Amino acid sequence: MIRDTIKKVVMGEDLTEAEMENAMLEVLEGKATASQVGSFVTALRMKGETIEEITGAAKALRSKIVTLDVNNNLVNLDRDDINVEDETILTTSESTAGGTNTFNVSTATIFVVAGGGIKVVRQGNWARSRYFGAADVLENLGIKLDISRTDVEKCIEEVGIGFLFAPLFHGIMRHVEDMRREMGIRTIFNLIGPLANPANSSNHVLGVYEPALTEKMARVLKNLGAKQAFVVYGEATFDEISICGPTQVSYLKNGDVESFQLDPENYGFTKADQKDLVGGDARENSRIIHAILSGEPGPKRDMVVLNAAAAFVAAGKTKDLKKGIKSAEESIDSGAAREKLDALVRFTSNCDIFTRA
Repeated sequence: MIRDTIKKVVMGEDLTEAEMENAMLEVLEGKATASQVGSFVTALRMKGETIEEITGAAKALRSKIVTLDVNNNLVNLDRDDINVEDETILTTSESTAGGTNTFNVSTATIFVVAGGGIKVVRQGNWARSRYFGAADVLENLGIKLDISRTDVEKCIEEVGIGFLFAPLFHGIMRHVEDMRREMGIRTIFNLIGPLANPANSSNHVLGVYEPALTEKMARVLKNLGAKQAFVVYGEATFDEISICGPTQVSYLKNGDVESFQLDPENYGFTKADQKDLVGGDARENSRIIHAILSGEPGPKRDMVVLNAAAAFVAAGKTKDLKKGIKSAEESIDSGAAREKLDALVRFTSNCDIFTRA
């Protein structure tokens, strides 16, 4: 079937959601050769992936990943703050395939969001360059990564944070990893990876690598059952809300998608230069995160506060970004965010190392 599908895409024809789901299942199950997969994803990229195609591919990946048994009740999400802490799991994710050399903004953001009472699930991977990879930075922060699914579930319940180490939860991607590295270009796998969240969360802050993707990915999230989501592309920082200039935002709420430009100066932040956000290797980035959580002011803190604010809104904790900003600042200044980091280190240090077969 994959050969017929390739021919259709090469001719510039769009696939239905069902066609894409079936084709991606062949890929993920190892039934397609490397040359077939490479041809398929390249043709999709050149044609431009549609909402239906991304939705179908994401559904295929979701059907194959290891899932978590967590008490999130996201279908009946209550917007009252008293229930949000127990019922909401928020997804924050970042691309590790390339981009700017900023510090790990999303990794810092999880502690601020968790410190504000929201349970956070964070996806990540090992770095392919010394500037990227949430897993590398978390390890330098003293967090043990190779823990079992059961321990991840307990960590979400007790600490409020679950770090999803991609090789454990996305092992099905082994059929395409070598091909992806050899190709060296972004493909549909970059789009669907963050959508296949093992916690099945309904609230998202998702960064994308092209401004034209924000509304498209917001509509994909709607198709996948998301309730609230920010999909963002920031000036100079790409897959996060930027402090360097406007961010293209598509906001999903109640089944509707609104797209707009978010200017940080409208929220009281001083516009920063990209060089003010530069990180380093995993050790340097972990030092930066420690400094932010310890209250050090500056553009790096502002960047984390603004991204955390979106997370608070997406989770239903606050009604708008201005209130979200206050919640993020309180999480840092009270020491709650730093305590979440310390709690995660303590919890994982007592977990047995999980050995994958």
